[in-house]
Order: sequence, then structure tokens, then C-alpha cells
Amino acid sequence: MSEFASPRAVFQRLIDGVTARRPDALPRLYAEDAVVVHPLARPAARLEGREALREHFARLETLPVEMTARNVVVHHTADPEVIIAEFEYEGRNTETGRAFVVPNIFVLRVRDGRIVESRDYAGHHAFDEAFAL
Repeated sequence: MSEFASPRAVFQRLIDGVTARRPDALPRLYAEDAVVVHPLARPAARLEGREALREHFARLETLPVEMTARNVVVHHTADPEVIIAEFEYEGRNTETGRAFVVPNIFVLRVRDGRIVESRDYAGHHAFDEAFAL
């Protein structure tokens, strides 16, 4: 990854990596000391550091899921390091066939081509419902 990738380009790599289920590539998008907060998760989650993100993304390999990102809109802010991205993950549980749509808003700060902090507002309940037994 370019040392000076734009916030928009880094965000695109993030959602491409999630939807393609490439957990090994995703932690490299983050700074070593990155902080990611999921305020709407129950309980709210805070991931600190690349190793915590590596563990978080490793779960992608075990999920029975196919998904894409759609309706992506990226807003640039007065701070060149910060973008606000609105999008949805649309997918299905490959074991049950249950479809889902997860609305998301990510507020990302990208410095020198790496995510240093992110607040990920996601409709976690939609994931929970898709994977409920």
C-alpha cells in the first residue's frame, strides 16, 4: 500500500477486503496503535492496536457469509485526514440462506496511508439476526 494513500482509497480497500473476506490484508490498513470503536455494538466495543484488529478480522474466515458493499457515499471533511463513509453491507448467510442488509457509517482518520482511528456505526442487529439459530 502506498505510504500516502488517500483516506478514500484506504476506505475502499477496507470494504473490498471485508466483502472479499481477506482478513490477512485488513490489519495492514491500520496504524500499529490504531483505535477502532463500535459504539452501537452490544456491548460497545473498542479495539486498540493492530493485533486486536487482526483477531477481530480473523473471524471473517469462519463466517458462513457472502456480501457486497452497496450505496457507498464518501463525504470529505474540512480535515483532510477525515472522511465519513455511508454504505450498506448486503449479503446472505450461506448456511441458512437468510439475507441481510447492514447500514453503516464510518468516520475514519487516515494518516500517512493508514487508519489511525475509526468510529464504526453499524447496524449490528442485522448481522445478529442473519446468524441467529
